[in-house]
Amino acid sequence: MKFIKHISILLLLLATSLITAQVKFEAKVSKKKLGVNERLRIDFEMDKDGDNFVPPSFTDFDVVNGPITSVSNSWFNGKRSYKKTYSYFLSPKKRGRFKIKQALIEIDGETFKTFPVTVNVVAAVDRPNGPPSAADVASDKIHLVAEVSKANPYLNEAITVVYKLYVSPEIGVSNNWREKDIPRYNDFWSQNIEIKGLKIQNAKYKGEDYRYVVLRKTVLYPQKAGALKLEPLVMDITVEVPSNRVDIFGAQLMTKIPQVVTAGNRIINVKPLPEQGKPSDFTGAVGNFNFKVTTTKTALDATESLQAKIEVSGKGNLNLFELPKLTTPSSLEVYEPEHKENVRTNLGGMQGAISDTYTIVPQFKGKYPIPSVSFSYFDLKTESYKRVTSDEIVIDVLNGPSANSNDINSAVNKKEVVRPNTNTFAFIKTASNWTSINETQFFKSTLFWLLLLLPFLLIPTAIVLRRSKDKRDADVSGNRIRKADRLAKKYLSKAKKALGQKEPFYMALEKALHNYLKAKLNIETSDFSKEKIEILLKQKRVDQTVYNEFISILENCESARYSPITKVTMQNDFDKAAKTISLIDKQIR
Repeated sequence: MKFIKHISILLLLLATSLITAQVKFEAKVSKKKLGVNERLRIDFEMDKDGDNFVPPSFTDFDVVNGPITSVSNSWFNGKRSYKKTYSYFLSPKKRGRFKIKQALIEIDGETFKTFPVTVNVVAAVDRPNGPPSAADVASDKIHLVAEVSKANPYLNEAITVVYKLYVSPEIGVSNNWREKDIPRYNDFWSQNIEIKGLKIQNAKYKGEDYRYVVLRKTVLYPQKAGALKLEPLVMDITVEVPSNRVDIFGAQLMTKIPQVVTAGNRIINVKPLPEQGKPSDFTGAVGNFNFKVTTTKTALDATESLQAKIEVSGKGNLNLFELPKLTTPSSLEVYEPEHKENVRTNLGGMQGAISDTYTIVPQFKGKYPIPSVSFSYFDLKTESYKRVTSDEIVIDVLNGPSANSNDINSAVNKKEVVRPNTNTFAFIKTASNWTSINETQFFKSTLFWLLLLLPFLLIPTAIVLRRSKDKRDADVSGNRIRKADRLAKKYLSKAKKALGQKEPFYMALEKALHNYLKAKLNIETSDFSKEKIEILLKQKRVDQTVYNEFISILENCESARYSPITKVTMQNDFDKAAKTISLIDKQIR
């Protein structure tokens, strides 16, 4: 009996090992003991393709890079060898023993887990990870810097932020860089200065020789006092790092490393304008300005018109304050001013002129003074307030009706409001002749009999539709194909919605292509290989060029998730996938 019992246990263990041997999914680390200043590589390997990979949380580590996906698929002596790996590069947050928990993946409808891995993080070592990796070289040799012209300006004083990318001569940068996150400059008025072409220049960075390009120039005017934060500019850049390999001609090969660089946060301490000596008519002008009030005429007849212009010119926050108002005697009819701005913005800030032009029409004969107008501003050079006052201008109306003495004496500094005609809407009719549009009765009309018979006509239609549905439900194979088609369309729609989000877009696009093949070729994900897809598509009489296009899209989905990609490239890949699926549908037999 004991012998039979041992045999049963042995057979059970053998059967269990055979079942589990069908799928291999495990976690491998580059080392189980490392210094706190070293990096750890962990690979999650499987020998069969799966879906919905869920990595562990990596609570005690910072993810430096990953996931990086690699696939190995080969045939040898008629036997297929497949391996797919998700790789992560981790940096420990502190010393201690840490457990990396299980990763999950779905393969053939079943969920598989890796075993937890324990690593020991010790004190920093002299040479972390031996020779520096390409990623380490890339991060040490490229820097994005935000250079601020002044860190403690006054309120509404112009400052400039120049973003420079410093690159060591030891590495290169590909052309497919892009701005990942653009600063929004909260609490600042901002304007970007156009840069025409990137000019490479040489400079020192932390005592070493570097090349740099100016990527952005922005002029800022702080709109409130206090410590204001400048958000960082973040960029995706592909860095080319020299490797230890050479080509057949002896030239050194370059390794391309995706790198995210940021200029970091900057704090601007904005000083409020002093309260001492602030004029009562101060409206926020800060800079160095000239002020004048002019008129096109000083002598004219009644009912003729003239223009009076209030103009401020110079350098400062010209677009950010209001001009003083013009006051006139009540006997002068004054219209709302026309505002004009002739302002240009460069690295020095705003320069130019702004003006308000008033149209004035006198009603009576006589002399009418236009009182002087004052303008106040804060001068940054002297750090004090200044006031400029215009001269009084007298308007001499030579010919026209005379106003009585009371009217003349009441000519005070007051602007007359021009009122609109009270009969403006006289053209709108307030009465109309209404006629009835319901001249016929609904009862016993043609529409009445059609609506009465409609339910009886719908009954045979419903019977035909029900029989068609029953026939469709009985088609098991057809339903499976239709289901896969719907799933492909679903993932294509998900990909379209995810345009601009690199990883979700390419994951959805790849799933859509896989499910399309499942529908058309009746193969499963585990059977996917270029050779098998090519054989099946040729059997279905699909052109070789269409097959090549389909495979190139699949390869793009695999590689694009881990390299910088623009939204335009994503749109092109989506359009190409839709076009290729359409061509296969037309050619497949």
